Amino acid sequence: MLTRAPLRQCAIRYTCTMDPRLAAFKRLLDIMDDLRTKCPWDRKQTLETLRPLTIEETYELGDAILKGDLAEVRNELGDLMLHNVFYAKIGEEKGAFTMTDVLNGICEKLIHRHPHIYGDVKVEGEEDVKANWEKIKLQEKKDADGDAPRSVLQGVPRGLPSLVKAIRIQDKARGVGFDWEHAGQVWEKVHEELAELKQEVDAGTDKQADELGDLLFSIVNYARFLKIDPDEALERTNRKFIQRFQYLESESRKDGKKLGEMSLAEMDEYWERAKALGNA
Repeated sequence: MLTRAPLRQCAIRYTCTMDPRLAAFKRLLDIMDDLRTKCPWDRKQTLETLRPLTIEETYELGDAILKGDLAEVRNELGDLMLHNVFYAKIGEEKGAFTMTDVLNGICEKLIHRHPHIYGDVKVEGEEDVKANWEKIKLQEKKDADGDAPRSVLQGVPRGLPSLVKAIRIQDKARGVGFDWEHAGQVWEKVHEELAELKQEVDAGTDKQADELGDLLFSIVNYARFLKIDPDEALERTNRKFIQRFQYLESESRKDGKKLGEMSLAEMDEYWERAKALGNA
């Protein structure tokens, strides 16, 4: 059974007047107080109305990261910080929690889940850290739930996009030792699932979707062994396709051609030109 290791005294102390980060954060908190009392739009927001906006902001941050636009990353981080403060303000109004509770909570969690930093646990590298994290998290949930049985996968949010959910499921399973030994085994599984999909397609059965799902899940697994984020890799390919297709549209238009009237061979000429120009 995992037990909380005795924590070394954490010497992280800040004085607001000495640290510009704290001054900036206090400024944001004060602005939020003003907005909730003086702005009609901000006054009417709830946890539920903010939720879709937060999801949108998160995707915008992801876009900025993929573009490598650090100025935009900074802006999007500010938007997300605003949302965090907004949620905490609503929580305070409901008497449920405050920003102080939120910050102290994450501090305690980080200290508890890094016993190799704040305790006496020894680790050999990153994989040990991840494994410890999952075991400690599972023990925390067990302590909170008492004797109620709990699945390792229970912490995977149901609302995650399917591709991201597959990544998290596999990470959780790996955290308790349920994993392939090496990438070669996963590659064999990819080929096995591909063959099974082809068999169902050739037979025209109603199991094609199931087999396609199995194939995608195994590809996500293989990406994990290659240390590639499959969601990010797919998004890069999406962007590449969009840029090349838009090149095809613009250049064929300049030549007086219309997409719906062009042959596939004609369109492919523009596509290959886009690739040669590095539109990726």
